[in-house]
Amino acid sequence: MEVRIGIDVGGTHTKAVAMDSATSEVFGEPAVVMTTHDDPRGVAAGVVQSFTECLEKNNIKPSDVVFVAHSTTQATNALLEGDVAEVGVFSVSGGGLEGLLAKKQSHIDDIDLGTGRIIKTHNAFMKKKQLNEKSTADTVKSLKDEGANVIVASCAFAVDDPKEEKLIKQATDENGIMCTMASEITKLYGLTRRTRTAVINASILPKMLDTANSTEASVRSAGVDVPLMIMRGDGGVMDISEMRQRPILTMLSGPAASVMGSLMYLRASNGIYFEVGGTSTNIGVIKNGRPAVDYTILGGHPTYVNSLDVRVLGVAGGSMVRASKSGVVDVGPRSAHIAGLEYAVYNDITEADEPTVELYSPKPGDPSDYVRIKLKSGKYVAITNSCAANVLGLVKPEHFSYGNVESARAAMKPLAEYMGTTIEDCATQILQKAYEKIEPVINDLAEKYKLEKDQMSMVGVGGGAAALIIYSADKLGLNYSIPQYAEVISSIGVALSMVRDVVERIMPSATKSDLAKIRQEAIDMAVSDGAVAKTVNVHIDIDPQTGKVTAIATGSTEVKTAEVAKDCTVEEMIEMAATDMRTTPDKVKYAANTDEFHVFTGETKGKPATRIIDKKGFIKMQRGEGRVRITTAKNYKAVVEDLYKDFVTFTTDACLRPDIYICIGPRMMDFAGSMTLDQLYALIDIELVGVDDDAPLMLVAIRNTLGL
Repeated sequence: MEVRIGIDVGGTHTKAVAMDSATSEVFGEPAVVMTTHDDPRGVAAGVVQSFTECLEKNNIKPSDVVFVAHSTTQATNALLEGDVAEVGVFSVSGGGLEGLLAKKQSHIDDIDLGTGRIIKTHNAFMKKKQLNEKSTADTVKSLKDEGANVIVASCAFAVDDPKEEKLIKQATDENGIMCTMASEITKLYGLTRRTRTAVINASILPKMLDTANSTEASVRSAGVDVPLMIMRGDGGVMDISEMRQRPILTMLSGPAASVMGSLMYLRASNGIYFEVGGTSTNIGVIKNGRPAVDYTILGGHPTYVNSLDVRVLGVAGGSMVRASKSGVVDVGPRSAHIAGLEYAVYNDITEADEPTVELYSPKPGDPSDYVRIKLKSGKYVAITNSCAANVLGLVKPEHFSYGNVESARAAMKPLAEYMGTTIEDCATQILQKAYEKIEPVINDLAEKYKLEKDQMSMVGVGGGAAALIIYSADKLGLNYSIPQYAEVISSIGVALSMVRDVVERIMPSATKSDLAKIRQEAIDMAVSDGAVAKTVNVHIDIDPQTGKVTAIATGSTEVKTAEVAKDCTVEEMIEMAATDMRTTPDKVKYAANTDEFHVFTGETKGKPATRIIDKKGFIKMQRGEGRVRITTAKNYKAVVEDLYKDFVTFTTDACLRPDIYICIGPRMMDFAGSMTLDQLYALIDIELVGVDDDAPLMLVAIRNTLGL
């Protein structure tokens, strides 16, 4: 058996899961250890301990391991705690007005991390004509003497030609000091933001280098000789050697792990994911089968670091209730765990004698109307969202958050009497207060990412998922799912993650040659980070407003040897489409198909709906009104032009072009986005290189009504 090991580093526990590489099934039992925040090696000690225990517990031989990856809190924690190095910023530019502007834009003051901690900086500026080996070495030494432990090389227009930054890097290597080249962090213009992002990266470089070396050495000593991969904040993984250069990319890798785990089990392409813990809930978006990503803001400072766009709410499975005689006042943010209380629903019913209500302040500064229940024995328990969901029968025995319903009812009874209502109404009020915090976040994300709310699904992960997602999905009128192993979904996400790399350029009038070049650059980066070349797929986004072209490459670290699931019948797919559209199978129309993909149409809440489902039963596209045509590779342009004419929508201030999806062979290509026909043709032509002219091709056009 070939085994993949995924390790998720949480705030409390570090969990390692083994998975069969061929079937993507969980293998054996997870290994769970306490996260080692205080160990001299930091969280690396817990990573290694959980990894070793996972091998021993499941009788896995080191030679069976083909993939090892872990998420990490190290970068985020280092920045939160101010465990950072002093950074010297060595800036270079041409003379004249360019030099005056560049000197100002690349001068980075001490960076306030928003926690009372700072990254201390030292700045030096030099004109290009003054730059030579001696002046460069002297400046590096001067910055080092001022206290800089790491140097940032930042040159105006280095994204086009980084030769000056390379000269500085050469000088730092000779002086035995680490260096970050700003042009290696991002290829986007914007000298101030690019330099600032490089400074943040440089500040955690020494700490992360120690962690990387320690973790890799320990894994190697266990007899495993495969690349050690690290979770990135944007949902991909990268080789540990890449982390030694760009550790900033690992920020927020914890939430990213849970999202990637969700994608493995969410059979839909558009949705909202919930990661529900005891204290907080992470909410984010999956659109067109990919997690929504945005630039990270650190301490109020915009960066060029891509990470998952996750909203964190202080309401979760263990959130405590605030109440008055008139009803439930609020739920959270204080959690039972932080207050040192058990959940009533996980308390033994034999201990639930003579419960009484007390209102109190769990921690200094907390409101004094939080509810705790005193039992006859003198023990206190908390009423939480998990208690309420169990009382209402929303949580089933198969859910991780299922508990002792009678204990929860017994504890909730005195609170209901205090409020002058029933137990069921008390539980409903609790979940309604939680939902009132969740609903605006979902609406905001749906609007930001232009999701058709009536076409999307919800997936709940984390141990407390059932406490919130069932009630919320019902209120929103959405389908939901809670996958098996939801409580260790982050470790699964790490184990099954793919290499992901992003290349961004400002190209106001991108040509076919430009697009082909940026596509190949993304492929090359993914391969250098450990992806097998033939597994790499590239998605290109074009922003017509800014001219920014983004190429996202994803690829597997090894070729799969077996299929994950058996083929579905057409009847099974119709059932899936009907369930997803929230209608009955007799109202679903089978529109067209290729060997690999099938298109179905129908209605959701009275609005047109279109679904593309692959032969394994995964819904690859969930959209509204659509039209499908079968053609060949050589004739696609005429068909696209016809679909464009039929589906383009003009408003007083915009032209809403249709979104195009193409299915050919085993690939479904997503060309969603407001592109001109010429841009669309250029992207499709690149994807069809090497495809036979007579190869069958299925085109699906979706009317873009968002914003109307």
